[in-house]
Amino acid sequence: MKLKITLDNKVYEVEVEASEPDPEPLPPAGYIMQPTFAQVPAAAPAAKPAAGEGDVKVNEDKVCRSPINGIVVKIAAQAGQQIQPGDTLLVLEAMKMETNITAPVAGKISKVNVKTGDGVQSGQVLVEFE
Repeated sequence: MKLKITLDNKVYEVEVEASEPDPEPLPPAGYIMQPTFAQVPAAAPAAKPAAGEGDVKVNEDKVCRSPINGIVVKIAAQAGQQIQPGDTLLVLEAMKMETNITAPVAGKISKVNVKTGDGVQSGQVLVEFE
């Protein structure tokens, strides 16, 4: 293909060759493209736990769950200790920030399920109350 190009009032004749096929033309200015959606197959149902597994019901009033994923850096509570709402139970670190985990209720701690250095997941039971 031959082209004429003008620069500083001088005309240049240039010959160019396409090395790739022409791309799809762009839509006209102001054209709004409609999204297309791929059909995604339905997920297979989750396998049910075997009898006896996962059947344990947890009384949410008697546990303290982790609000975030993190690492346990300090444990301030121990089994048998009486606590009040707002008392610090432990400290988690996530993304170089420390988060105090406090008692949601008054009562007595029956079990601390983690130790210093443990990695915890959001929603994991950290402390159980009597």
